[in-house]
Amino acid sequence: MDRAPNRALVAWMQEAGYSSADLAEEVNRAVGELTGRPGGLDDSSIRGWRSGRVKCPKSAQLAALELISGRTAAALGFVRRSRPAPHQEPPVKRRAFLSSAALAAAAVGPPPTVAPRRVGMADVARIQQRFADVIASDHRHGGQLGIERHAAALADDALTLLDSGSATQRVRASMYGSAVSFRSSAMWAAIDGRRFADARNHMRVAQELAELSGDSTIKFRIWSHAGTMYRHMGRPAEAAAANDVARGLSLCRKDPVFASLGLARHGAIHAATGDRQAARRAFGQAEEVLRRADPGEPRPVWLNAFYDVSEIDSLALSAHLSLGDWARAEAHGHRCLAGLRPYMARSRAIATARLARAQLEQREAETAVSTAMLVPAAAGAGHPRVARMLGRFTDRLGEIAPPGGCADAWRSHRERMAERGVR
Repeated sequence: MDRAPNRALVAWMQEAGYSSADLAEEVNRAVGELTGRPGGLDDSSIRGWRSGRVKCPKSAQLAALELISGRTAAALGFVRRSRPAPHQEPPVKRRAFLSSAALAAAAVGPPPTVAPRRVGMADVARIQQRFADVIASDHRHGGQLGIERHAAALADDALTLLDSGSATQRVRASMYGSAVSFRSSAMWAAIDGRRFADARNHMRVAQELAELSGDSTIKFRIWSHAGTMYRHMGRPAEAAAANDVARGLSLCRKDPVFASLGLARHGAIHAATGDRQAARRAFGQAEEVLRRADPGEPRPVWLNAFYDVSEIDSLALSAHLSLGDWARAEAHGHRCLAGLRPYMARSRAIATARLARAQLEQREAETAVSTAMLVPAAAGAGHPRVARMLGRFTDRLGEIAPPGGCADAWRSHRERMAERGVR
């Protein structure tokens, strides 16, 4: 049987400098971060992808590859495996169909020979794998309305599946946990896109589902997200109260990674109140606590996918910008960008825009413009926070830099971006 080589994958690997063995190692590591279980690929597996013998990797491997490359499956030359038709229908239509079917069944009575469906851990595993895809999309794009709606629809899918049959208490709790994971991702996408009313609606649903799941890790995620939401809304008192709820959960006493994230986010909240010393102390403590963490301890996909020292630096960069400590912000910006994982396209764009602002405020206009030009056009077009940052950068450049030179270069760059759909 003839098969065409995957030229898109081969071209990307050459561009990124990956050998087959190197890429196998990197994908295995990313699969481990996403699923808690390391991947089993070797260089022959990658050669199968390159040759076209394997039309599409397994779901976890594909999600990991998208994270690493920052590209979609299609852009890498793969065609996703088709899913059963019911999963492709819009959630509202599917729920309406199920409701109609249920009413019809109630009218005529179920066939006596048909056993009720049993929802099991295999169903939970399939739902949880789709969560890895949501996390991958968030790190590539972030803040998109499509990500928010997709995550919310998957939460509804999990609940619909749970209602379709009987389940043990363990399965029921796990499925509620999956539903709340999706809903909390929808909440984060809304926060990242500055759709705060929608974020609060997702938060209320997520909090209810979290109680049904009994999962303390997802309770932490929801309350920690709430702290970030209120901080972005300019309400630091509520941000501190929400983050205190997250930090007060018992898992923060058991796992240094959760404790560290709580401290780092509290550092950003301290900065929002103007408390410079408390902010610096919190970031220092966050790094110290993180060093005590056992890297082999199993943790949730969403946490493994983003939290490390570079995230502490990202939060510190934001905090010191708000405090007007430009030199310290710049130092954290450089450290953050040096430590970000390759797939974190959204985080890299945000950190780059913030770094440019820190340099500009130190009257290093030419350096700042060179840095700002590194922000990808797609991020400026598709991410509300990045677009807002670049707008502020443009305004401040006009106030600080003299006409001509780098100011004109930046204006021309912005015009070219606008022609490509970037505002």
